[in-house]
Amino acid sequence: MNSEITIKLPRCKGCGICVAFCPKQVLAVDELGKVMVVNADACIACGQCELRCPDYAIFVDKKVKA
Repeated sequence: MNSEITIKLPRCKGCGICVAFCPKQVLAVDELGKVMVVNADACIACGQCELRCPDYAIFVDKKVKA
């Protein structure tokens, strides 16, 4: 399974909750205090980042390889 992660930066307050709950260290907080994808290939599309975000700023689009 592959996935696409979308981050709505205007909504992100940089709380780091998504980073903390990601089991594969796919996300990180940048110098500006916003979340960024640092290891997209490691994403297992578990959706923990999306579920835990209090500001609905991150979305995981699960794509099934044919």
